[in-house]
Amino acid sequence: MSETISVTDVCIAGTGSYVPERILTNSELARLVDTSDEWIFSRTGIRERRIAAADEFTSHMATKAAARALEQAGLAPEDLELIILATITPDTLTPATACYVQQRLGATRAVAFDISAACSGFLYAMKISKRLISVGAFKNALIIGADKLSTITNWEDRSTCVLFGDGSGAAVLRAAEPGEGAIVATEMGTDGNLTHILAVPGGGSACPITAANVNDHLQALVMQGKEVFKFAVNRMKEAAEKVIARAGWQPEDIACVIPHQANRRIIDAIADRLAVPNERIFVNLDKYGNTSAAAVAIALDEANRTGVFKRGDHIVLVVFGAGLTWAAAAIRW
Repeated sequence: MSETISVTDVCIAGTGSYVPERILTNSELARLVDTSDEWIFSRTGIRERRIAAADEFTSHMATKAAARALEQAGLAPEDLELIILATITPDTLTPATACYVQQRLGATRAVAFDISAACSGFLYAMKISKRLISVGAFKNALIIGADKLSTITNWEDRSTCVLFGDGSGAAVLRAAEPGEGAIVATEMGTDGNLTHILAVPGGGSACPITAANVNDHLQALVMQGKEVFKFAVNRMKEAAEKVIARAGWQPEDIACVIPHQANRRIIDAIADRLAVPNERIFVNLDKYGNTSAAAVAIALDEANRTGVFKRGDHIVLVVFGAGLTWAAAAIRW
């Protein structure tokens, strides 16, 4: 006899974010590399980014964002059951950075682990935790996107150093009560044939950092910008269209689209292809740059706390990242 598993809706009960105090402006970057505020802004849409202090780790930022999400959700740390942290800049290779966050929060009952999907990590974590909660494996989950990209940035490469910043964002998911919102549809994918166009080549088992190569910037992000742009636009469009269709929505039904905050040209291209008016596209890229797994999470929290959308509104999150990876979510708030 087969076992029937009941599936329940899952909602976002609270969001939180944190960015470091230090602001690095385009004008300051122009003193480090051959660039200018006009050059950076016209090509990326970025004005400034946040840089974490030397003694401020990914886990510190993640914990602060997580605490704010738990507070908004009205959930005590000791009642938390699952923590999934998405990052490509863990405090240590092992243990997982989520374990440090669990300890700092005092979430003694929670299962905690990291995932690595670069900028798509937060929505990967959302899909995983949604499924686990919907079938009753956990009652609630804390998902976090946090990265200290300043530690893997080559500050002599103007094609990449202007893009990245540090920060963290978080959300608390739980089973939805009748009449509450829900994560209606999710999508994620990977194309491992394109690992080479956005990567950190050194620091892993394939290319350890040694005394011989320590000055070769192998533990810094490298990117083929034109190829990444084309991939990002196409895959984000496809992923967003899939979740919109599964939700049974039309473009005019969507109150807010929150895309990955990587490049303003990519964001504008996505808005055009989805036929969603620009005023419904949430952008905070100018303030923070690309914070990898944190980017869409920070944007979600800012949009939530500033009233960009309200209860019952339809919102779409869509991202891409190294891997190459992509993901989207359709949410009834």
